[in-house]
Amino acid sequence: MILDRVNMPDDLKQLSINELNTLADEIRELIIKKVNTTGGHLGPNLGIVEATIAMHYVFNCPKDKIVFDVSHQCYPHKILTGRKEGFTNPEKYNIFTGYTAPEESACDLFKVGHTSTSVSLAAGVAKARDLAGRDENVLALIGDGSLSGGEAYEGLNNAAVLNSNIIIVINDNDMSIAENAGGLYQNLKLLRDTKGKAELNFFKSLGFEYYYEDKGNDIQAMVKAFKKVKDTNKPTVLHIKTLKGCGLKCAETNKEAYHWILPGTLDKVSNTPAGENYNTITTDFILKKAKEDKNIIAISPATPGAYGFTKEFREKLGKQYTDTGIAEEHAVAYASALAKQGAKPVLAVMSSFIQRTYDQLSQDLCLNKSPVTLLIHWGAISGADCTHLGTFDIPLISNIPNMVYLAPTCKEEYLRMLEWSLEQNEHPVGIRVPFGNFISTGIKDGTDYSKLNKFKITQSGEKIAIIGAGNFYHLGLKVSKAVEQRFGFKPTVINPLFLTGVDEDMLDNLKNRHEIVITLEDGCLSGGFGEKISRYYGNSDMKVLNFGADKEFTDRVPVNELYQRYHLNTDLILDDIQKIIKAKV
Repeated sequence: MILDRVNMPDDLKQLSINELNTLADEIRELIIKKVNTTGGHLGPNLGIVEATIAMHYVFNCPKDKIVFDVSHQCYPHKILTGRKEGFTNPEKYNIFTGYTAPEESACDLFKVGHTSTSVSLAAGVAKARDLAGRDENVLALIGDGSLSGGEAYEGLNNAAVLNSNIIIVINDNDMSIAENAGGLYQNLKLLRDTKGKAELNFFKSLGFEYYYEDKGNDIQAMVKAFKKVKDTNKPTVLHIKTLKGCGLKCAETNKEAYHWILPGTLDKVSNTPAGENYNTITTDFILKKAKEDKNIIAISPATPGAYGFTKEFREKLGKQYTDTGIAEEHAVAYASALAKQGAKPVLAVMSSFIQRTYDQLSQDLCLNKSPVTLLIHWGAISGADCTHLGTFDIPLISNIPNMVYLAPTCKEEYLRMLEWSLEQNEHPVGIRVPFGNFISTGIKDGTDYSKLNKFKITQSGEKIAIIGAGNFYHLGLKVSKAVEQRFGFKPTVINPLFLTGVDEDMLDNLKNRHEIVITLEDGCLSGGFGEKISRYYGNSDMKVLNFGADKEFTDRVPVNELYQRYHLNTDLILDDIQKIIKAKV
């Protein structure tokens, strides 16, 4: 294998173009095999293989600085920068993260997993270089899909006036995760169609020197293109046309489905659970409501597959669906304005990405009391990469005035919350879509959610009250049984339903027959739901134990290990209760 002779980027410079082409085939084969085994980003990495080889052939990393946008296309880069064993040895498939990571290599500058950040980061790197009087090249590699994000525009606007070396590589494969959305893509298409010669040029209008390369998957062409821009003394855009999923027919044909895959996908092993799940009942609900009411509109900021907004679903909705592109901030403000004008928007966002919208949630949405239905998916403690954690949405969302943040525990509660949210016009409503096992009680939920912050006692008991929020209500039921077995009495179990407030009457009544209150939440404790309960009881004799995640960035730590760390299993919770009981004796 040619790859046997390549351990670091300098090794590429000893190879011929023919050998580089063979290397590209080897790298592509490794990526396909590994990603099919572990899961991960497939299409973005396959499409950038040749450009990555050419980039490292021309530039001198780590002296020259490369900033990857999202970094979900960094697998070829990792293979060429000392980490190929994570792709060649199945036993070491998981030793490296799927994103850039400075602790792994000096060739990685930042931990990055969210989109549209590369140009801003590269602009800062270039400015620091200028202040220090150095002369290295600074590159930002950003996909066309990432250009829809607001920070990409801010970065381009400021990078254009640096008056020094900064090279923005636009990897244009005419795709985001799904199809691109927004007016910018008309200009990108025009530039592709005219081989970069159109007078109407977004990048030139900002002041960039501009170059176009139509053969982004041709190593020889890319080497020439990179040599053309290397050591430039002005802000420069190199716009390259590539094929997402290049080299794998199914990924080339169905770019959306093969953007990111589960293990075994290429072996035709289905990992999609059969029957109902929270995605299917959401899309069924929206389609039904949209037929009944033309004001219903579903919105996704470029991640429709994460919550089941399939192509078929989107086509059925037609004009009652908007993909805002990778622009969560815009999506929230857009939804707020829709609601103010009588529409009924349902905005679906992943927990990890809602962090990007704090100002819009606060100012555009909640300050204006716009009745938007906000669905937060994948909110939970998980073994995810540190860039995609779903543990911080409760502290973020539940502490904004006027927001109502709900935590259903089952299908029936979730559907009733959706119904109520669309019926009412007084509050912005967030619903933390249950994560994990699909649970249906078969009992219709008749709760009146307009009576805010009213908790539900599902089991009356004594001495200990267990408040299990959302996903962890079911853990609360398990803890209840364990308490009864170990201590000989039945505790009270409470489903709070609301994450944005407390049921003061209920909490006061608990003082009569209870000495300990336990809160369970599937997220970060600091600033979270349990702290609201602790704060309420702060000037009383009630002892409160909060169980949830520590305030930390975890990185691919198995969820069972995290549960052990956070005492989120029945034995450890009972041990903590035992300590309190002994202390009271």
